[in-house]
Amino acid sequence: MNRPLLAIACTAVLPALAACGPQKATGSTPGSGDGWVVLFDGKDAGKELRGFKRADLPPEWKVEDGALVLRGKGGDIVTKGQYQDFEFTVDWNVAPAGNSGIMWHVSEDFNHPWETGPEMQVLDDAGHGDGKSRLTGAGACYALYPAPAGAVKPAGEWNTAYIKVVGPKVVCRLNGVTTAEFDMSSKEWKDRIAGSKFASMKDFATKSTGHIALQDHGDVVMYRNMKVRPLPPATVAK
Repeated sequence: MNRPLLAIACTAVLPALAACGPQKATGSTPGSGDGWVVLFDGKDAGKELRGFKRADLPPEWKVEDGALVLRGKGGDIVTKGQYQDFEFTVDWNVAPAGNSGIMWHVSEDFNHPWETGPEMQVLDDAGHGDGKSRLTGAGACYALYPAPAGAVKPAGEWNTAYIKVVGPKVVCRLNGVTTAEFDMSSKEWKDRIAGSKFASMKDFATKSTGHIALQDHGDVVMYRNMKVRPLPPATVAK
């Protein structure tokens, strides 16, 4: 969810997350090769990732049992590389009542990633208030395109997110279910922006290239199996 960071105590939710580590995520996660670039291999998170507007990876983002785990107020993190057209996939696991997000085409010319980057919501739908609306539920293009109910797994279980961006066309999938599909050059998109809180952010969703960001929303969240495949700008969306 795109809001300023909220600091909360995370001690109570750590056992639940630790218990779910060995579970296998479902969904169509691409393998290595065929142009896929591994952003996090389960060991070295600092090779391809760093803090938003900083050179290093915040220590609150820790590698544990093959997952990148946020414990504490570490701030948002971004890919070191910038991507125009691409496919991106990652497994995520959020604490009970937890909240995070995946943003793309993020610029570091502003104070927050969400001032430029649209977001695919990462959320415990059952435990967080945002889960009461499909516009802000897991898998949604946050506050713009609602996700269908039922695609997300309960807190403590692994989910697989997939985002494909080709020019203005975007597809978001959660556990193999298409949760949002839209054209950022369309009148519908522009009308939705105008009717949302992003209307006051003149640079929101205007960048054709940028970083992919993972959000610190003050909750414990885990990410693993993170990959990106850059696509030629001329690729036609399927």
